[in-house]
Amino acid sequence: MAAASAVRAAGRRSRRLFDIFVAEIPWTVSSKELKEYFSQFGLVQRCQLPFDRDTGFHRRYCWIKFSTPEEVQNVLQKDSHILEGSKLTLKQQIRRRRSQRKSQSE
Repeated sequence: MAAASAVRAAGRRSRRLFDIFVAEIPWTVSSKELKEYFSQFGLVQRCQLPFDRDTGFHRRYCWIKFSTPEEVQNVLQKDSHILEGSKLTLKQQIRRRRSQRKSQSE
C-alpha cells in the first residue's frame, strides 16, 4: 500500500513538469494522434496519456510538454481545439519553484 502511494506522489510531481493539461479527449484518440495534432504549434517533447488498468482505455486526459514557452502560448492563443468532433479543454500548468512550494506548505 505504501509503495502505491509513493508511485502516485511521484506521478503528481512529474506532472508539474508538463506545460499543458488536456481534458475531454475522445476515447478513439491515441497519444500518437495527440502529438501529431499539437506538433502544429511547436515541438512536442512528451505526451503523457494515462490508462486505466481495469478498463484498458485511456482516462480521456493527458499532459503535453513543449520545448519552449512560445510554443505553449501558440497553443493557448487558439480559440478551440477539436479532435474527432470533440472540443478539447486545455489548461496551462503552473510551474512552481521548490522554494515556492516549501513556503506554501508551511
